[in-house]
Amino acid sequence: MITLYINPTCPYCIKTMKVAHELNIPLDLRDIHTPELFEELVRLGGKAQFPYMVDTERGVSMYESEDIMQYFRTHYSI
Repeated sequence: MITLYINPTCPYCIKTMKVAHELNIPLDLRDIHTPELFEELVRLGGKAQFPYMVDTERGVSMYESEDIMQYFRTHYSI
């Protein structure tokens, strides 16, 4: 499962979610406006930056929308 920590109004998060949608990648979206999820993001990634992706199946996590979108295209494109 891929978890994506997002701010729903952030243009970088929107772009990242759009690519996931186009590739039919199911996401567990975590809105950082929820205090517990914001704290979880910082604990996992070490900083308050989004989007932040965690792919538990592959043991990969990363920041930066361009990197995440490329990861999606590389590993989840049909």
